[in-house]
Amino acid sequence: MYDLVVVGAGIVGLASAREVLSRRPGLKVAVIDKEPRIAAHQTGHNSGVIHSGIYYAPGSLKARLCVTGSRELYAYCDERGIPTERCGKVIVATDPSELGRLRALHRRGLANGVPGLELIGPERLREIEPHCAGVAAIWSPVTGIVDYVQVAHHYALDIRDAGGEIHTGRELVGLRRLSDRIVLETTAGDLESARVITCAGLHADRVAALSGGAREPVIVPFRGDYWQLAPRARHLCRNLIYPVPDPSFPFLGVHATRRIGSGEVWLGPNAVLAFSREGYGRFQVRARDLAESLSHPGFRRLARRYWRTGALELWRDYSRRAFWRSVRRLLPPVELEDMVPGPSGVRAQALDPSGLLVDDFVVEAHDGRVLHVRNAPSPAATSSLAIARLVAERAAKVFGDSFREPG
Repeated sequence: MYDLVVVGAGIVGLASAREVLSRRPGLKVAVIDKEPRIAAHQTGHNSGVIHSGIYYAPGSLKARLCVTGSRELYAYCDERGIPTERCGKVIVATDPSELGRLRALHRRGLANGVPGLELIGPERLREIEPHCAGVAAIWSPVTGIVDYVQVAHHYALDIRDAGGEIHTGRELVGLRRLSDRIVLETTAGDLESARVITCAGLHADRVAALSGGAREPVIVPFRGDYWQLAPRARHLCRNLIYPVPDPSFPFLGVHATRRIGSGEVWLGPNAVLAFSREGYGRFQVRARDLAESLSHPGFRRLARRYWRTGALELWRDYSRRAFWRSVRRLLPPVELEDMVPGPSGVRAQALDPSGLLVDDFVVEAHDGRVLHVRNAPSPAATSSLAIARLVAERAAKVFGDSFREPG
C-alpha cells in the first residue's frame, strides 16, 4: 500500500509529488496517469512562456505564486541545466484608446512585485521589437521561455531518485474509500493508498466526482490554435509580443511567441469551445464532452455574455485571413503568405454556475484523505514549484503528522 498516490502526471502533479517527497523522503509515493507518457496534455501543448505575474489580481494565489514560481523555476532550470531564456516581453497598446488599460496593467504588475517593469514609448518599443506597431507598451524583462516538457521530465527524475514511482497507462475509473485505505480502481489494476492528491487538469471535475467531491466548478475546455511565421519571416518577431487584454474577451488575445531552441515563432492562440476535452483538431468531437459543456448553465450564461466576441473568435478559427488581420495589428509587415499552420492546445478552464471563469487556483480538501487541485490553468506551469509547495502545505494540514516536515 502507498502512503500517497498523485493522480495526474502533468507538470503540477509531478511537482506536487516531488515536493511531498522532498519534505518526507520516507513516504511511499506513486504518480499515475492514463496516458502512455507524462506531460501529454496541457503541459505538452503550451507556448513555453515563463510568465512574470503582471495580469493577476493583487493578493490572489495566481499573482503570488506566479511571481515566486517564476523565480524558483529559473533557479531550478539553472541547477538542472535546462535551457531558459529571459528574452523579455512587450505588452503593446496599438491605439490611444488602450492607454488607460495599459497603465492600469502596469500598476497591477508593480503591485504584484514583478521586477523590472517599465512603461515605454514607441521609440523604445522599436528598439526592442523593430517591426511591432504601438503607441506605448509595457516592457517585462524577466518574462522568458522554456520547454515545459523537459522541466516535467526532470521533476519525474527527481521523484524516482527520491524513491517514488510513476505509472503511465493507468486511467483512474473509480475511488473506493474504506476505513483504513483508499482503493484506486484503474484500467491496469487496483492500487491502495492511505491518501490521494488529484491534479487531473482537463478531467479535474470528473476525478473529483469519483471521490464524492463537489460537482462545481466544472471544467469547460477551450481550444487554442496557433499559426507560425514561416522561416523567412521569423525575424519580424524577436521575442514575445502581446496585446493589451480586451475587457470584452476573457483570454489574452492573439500574440507572438518565440520558441526556445527551434527559433519558431507561434502566432495565437485564439480561444473557442473545444468539442472534446482532448480535442486538438477543429473536427475532433466527443459527444459526452460537448453535451456537458453545452448543457451547463454557467457555459450558457458565459456564451450569452460574450456571444459577439465568441462569434468573432469562431470566425477567426476558420478564416486564415481573419486571423492574419489580428496578427497585423501588432506586426504590420506580416503577409498572409508568411503564416503557416501551427499546433494547438486545450485549456482546462473551471467555470462556476453563474458563468464566471474561476480565475484563481483552487485546491480543495475532501474528507481528510483526498486533496483535489480543481483549477490550475496558466500560469500553472510557471508557478508549478510554488503550487507544489501550496499543495504540500495543504496536505500537511489535511492529512496529518505523516505529511508534515520533521522538526
